[in-house]
This record gives sequence, C-alpha cells and structure tokens, in this order.
Amino acid sequence: MPTALTDLCRYPIVQAPMAGGGSGPELAAAVCEAGGLGFLAAGYKTADGMYQEIKRLRALTGRPFGVNLFMPQPPLADTSAVEVYREQLAGEAAWYDTELGDINGSSDDGYEAKLAILRDDPVPLVSFTFGCPTRAVLTAFAELGTYTVVTVTTAAEAQDAQQAGADAVCVQGVEAGGHQGTHRDDPHADGTGSGLGLLALIGQVREAVRIPVIAAGGLMRGAQIAAVLAAGASMAQLGTAFLATPESGANPLHKQALTNPLYTHTELTRAFSGRPARGLVNRFLREHGPYAPAAYPAVHYLTSPVRKAAAKAGDAQGLNLWAGQGHRLAREMPAGQLVAVLAAELDAARAALGAGGAL
Repeated sequence: MPTALTDLCRYPIVQAPMAGGGSGPELAAAVCEAGGLGFLAAGYKTADGMYQEIKRLRALTGRPFGVNLFMPQPPLADTSAVEVYREQLAGEAAWYDTELGDINGSSDDGYEAKLAILRDDPVPLVSFTFGCPTRAVLTAFAELGTYTVVTVTTAAEAQDAQQAGADAVCVQGVEAGGHQGTHRDDPHADGTGSGLGLLALIGQVREAVRIPVIAAGGLMRGAQIAAVLAAGASMAQLGTAFLATPESGANPLHKQALTNPLYTHTELTRAFSGRPARGLVNRFLREHGPYAPAAYPAVHYLTSPVRKAAAKAGDAQGLNLWAGQGHRLAREMPAGQLVAVLAAELDAARAALGAGGAL
C-alpha cells in the first residue's frame, strides 16, 4: 500500500466517482495520465460490468486509480409512501410514453459480488458511499495493499470510519453535487439541506480523527483547492468540474445545462431517487421534490424509465441534472487539460499565499 494518500498521484486532485455514467474508464484514464487520481463509479452497475470497466481502464493507463462502491441499504419496510408517489408520477410516465419502474430492485447494489472481485483482483484504492464497511472488509483490503476511503458528511461518521479501519475519509460538504453520502438517511428530514459547508466540516473532522481527509463539495478552481488544503485536507475531490469534459459519460443535455443561464441554482431533492441529492432546479424537481418519500433506492428504480425516456426525447426538464453549487464555473475542456489548469491555478494560489496575497 502507498505510504501516504498523496503517493497515489502527482497532484492533490481527485476526480469524483459519479454513478450513472459520468465516470467511465475514458475520464478516469485521462485524469490519471494528467497526474490526478481518476475514479470509476461502480454504483448501479453489475459486478461484471464493474470488472469490465476496470479492465478497460487498465488498458488505458498504468497509473493508480480508485473504484467507488455503494454500501447496501436496508430493505424498505413499508412501500405505501412509494406507491403514493407512483400515482403522482403517472402523468410523467404518460407524457414520456413509458412505464414507471419496478421498485423491488436490489437494495445491496451487488455489494458482496463486487467485493469478491476487488479482493480477487485488487485495485489501488476502493472508496465507499452511503455507509461504512465492517472492520473485516477494511482489514481484508489493507492486507491486499488496497487503500480505503469512506465518504462522510459529519465528524461522527468520520470517527466511525476511523474506528472501522479506513485509511482516509472523503469529507463531503453540503455544496456537493449528486447524492449526499450520509451513512443514514433520516426519513424524518425533508432532505433540503441542513448539512455543513465544506470548510466548517473539514475543521470539525480534522479535530475528530487522525486519518487523512479528501475534501469534496463545490470545488471548481485551483484557488478553492488551495483553500481546502490550507484548511487541513490532503486532497480535493471534484465532480461537477469534470462533468463538462468530452471524456465524461454524462448526457450532452446534462453537460449543456451546467452553464446554461436557464438553470440559475441547485437544490437538494429526493425527487429522483428518494435520497437527498443536489441538482439543477428543473421542472421535475420543482413539481415532485416536495412530495418524494425517503425511500432509496426504490424511488431511483421507480423514476429510472422516465429519466431515460426524457433523455431520449432530448428534454432536460425531466432529467436528474446533478450539479454542485459551483456549476456555473464549469469549463468545457479535455479532462487532462483541466487537471493541468487546476494544478497551475493551485500553484499560483499557493504562491500568492506565500507572498502574503489573497487567494
């Protein structure tokens, strides 16, 4: 195993694992080759699908990379709220000429099968979202030389990760695009976001644990990376910044929406998946967000056919346009070039700090 998290790559820049197609082998390889740490998102993929992507990535780069897994979620005890939501979405299905999905899809995302593959054919780094693995799982990876990272949104979650044996934590501020990686989705919370901002959260986590911190949430420029490093993070993770690159597997409608003045802001919503996730505010989010139940991944499966049909119809108003609060700063350039630009901005910011200037 590398002696330090930062040994995995040249620059302290991590490309976030974005499930749903954004983070494929091409994007991860481009980031790795440019000196950052590229990630594959195994969420929503089969175990074999994950393995095929790992093989493709290895054919594109020999540099270290990461694979992100979703933790299993507890089975939904009561589906009545989801069935009420199904009735509300009937008009969406009719509009896009499709059917709503089966809510009885897997709640474990093939976790055990994916673990087995990653133990049999180890990768440099594995991260976990929506919970913390057992000590046995993390110990097994440590014995294989695989670095482990657990996504956290509170200091208490970071302490749990450290106690379980994680090598590092990815600290996710409320500014982050996509799903909030909370270890427990409180069904009594409305999901509109009372979480901590990234800088405040880094401070709390750094005082609570000794393991390294990767900072994530709204980061789009090198000066922002310098700020989180100065606050105590070892590396910075960027997702939305890489969505607009040509190597990203995001839908073209999604990429265009990031800088489209039509989309003025983001909100946390359960509308598309049943778990709080930050996205650009569009018609679907406005109309259905207030009524979506806390029922992940049942709602994800329920809305999946509608989202696919909206994409096929070229209608961004029916898509889950995940984006962080800094989305308007997205830059359309190749991923490798973006890493180089971010690194240069980081160097300039550090030099300004050293000279007594401002970021």
